[in-house]
Amino acid sequence: VQLQASGGGLVQPGGSLRLSCAASGSILSFNFMGWYRQAPGKQRELVARISTISSTNYADSVKGRFTISRDNAKNTVYLQMNSLKPEDTAVYYCSLYQARKDYWGQGTQVTVSS
Repeated sequence: VQLQASGGGLVQPGGSLRLSCAASGSILSFNFMGWYRQAPGKQRELVARISTISSTNYADSVKGRFTISRDNAKNTVYLQMNSLKPEDTAVYYCSLYQARKDYWGQGTQVTVSS
């Protein structure tokens, strides 16, 4: 399984960004795809994840601001990030969990700064 993420960048506080991550390889019919982030000096944390039947989980810190969605036909997950704050600055990692295994994409940097 390979994961290819895109969409990071620099944005001002209050702005928006959309991350995308496409999975390829042996993808099972049921899985979770999601986004984690890691800020400097901090542990990696879950941002949001979504199952193939669109069950979602969000970190409390992003509820109401971020929306995760997916296109099962394309094995792609999206993270729409609105009302971004400086504390959202981190490297964002795409993940896929299936059959008790975690797969990770390369990180994409999100920087929220004026």
